[in-house]
Amino acid sequence: MPELVDRFGRKHTYLRISVTDRCNLRCLYCMPEEGMKFMEQDRLLSYSQIIEVAETAARLGIRKYRITGGEPLVRPGIEELISGLAELPGVDDISLTTNGLLLAPQAYKLKKAGLDRVNISLDTLDPTRFKFIARRGELNKVLEAVEAAADAGLTPIKLNCVLLKGVNEDEIARFLKLSLEQPLHVRFIEYMPIGHDDEGWRSHYLPLGKVLEEADRLGYVLQQVEGPTGNGPSENYRIVSGLGTFGLIHPVSNHFCQNCNRLRLTSDGNLKPCLYWVDELNVKNALGSREEMESLFYRALDIKPENHEMAALLAGQSQSHVPTERRMSQIGG
Repeated sequence: MPELVDRFGRKHTYLRISVTDRCNLRCLYCMPEEGMKFMEQDRLLSYSQIIEVAETAARLGIRKYRITGGEPLVRPGIEELISGLAELPGVDDISLTTNGLLLAPQAYKLKKAGLDRVNISLDTLDPTRFKFIARRGELNKVLEAVEAAADAGLTPIKLNCVLLKGVNEDEIARFLKLSLEQPLHVRFIEYMPIGHDDEGWRSHYLPLGKVLEEADRLGYVLQQVEGPTGNGPSENYRIVSGLGTFGLIHPVSNHFCQNCNRLRLTSDGNLKPCLYWVDELNVKNALGSREEMESLFYRALDIKPENHEMAALLAGQSQSHVPTERRMSQIGG
């Protein structure tokens, strides 16, 4: 079977698929509160077009698919895409990243369509702070989504918590306790400068060594573990006797590029080898041609850099490539 191996010997088995750049929140680390311009709907790949791209990916050895946005559940009929992906040969895992606001009433339907598990964004456990960070929505809807996902069997459930200096770092202890007392998998994530290298990012950036310092202060005994299904670049720990785990995803302070196994498909049809750099290859002209589509995947590997150099940006050093100007929501989280 063909394999997708780049110049640095990294084997790619994972495709992240964005289905929309729209979102029903305006999280302060992701997009501005007002004035965000979204794509016209006719620019988006249709579900059948996405499945055609994914068919090529499957032939070339991709086994894991994650559906992202924006918020993927704002796009109607997402179960159609999930069921199409589930029918591809060799698929091991289909997951979805969501802010949770629309998940609870759809959880069973998505599971039936073929979705295996979910990552739910949850940056705070405080309702007032939720309003500050997300600028919209209600925390209780997200907590209901966690329960509904568990009831539907969309497990393991991972909670994505972007740590922001001066905003939610005082909640690290609460999230650690959550992983101790419930079978949930908290993922602390460093704030990344995707599409906006500004003072807001620099002032709120927090290296994740802070999490281990807090665990030590609380007297927790930690075991480093492999982590649940799809642990990706996370450095995973279990508090001894804990029901869940917590993980550190630190792309800036300790990048994991040497083990990168993923490509990204943006909602407007661009194959993206690296989240951070500007390079993209549009798939639309290759639709209908198996040979041309496969060629695009191999070209993506050829132009994929060795690493993203975010740490160099933080240190004020020069970079070897051009960073993207697209926001995370426009690429796919």
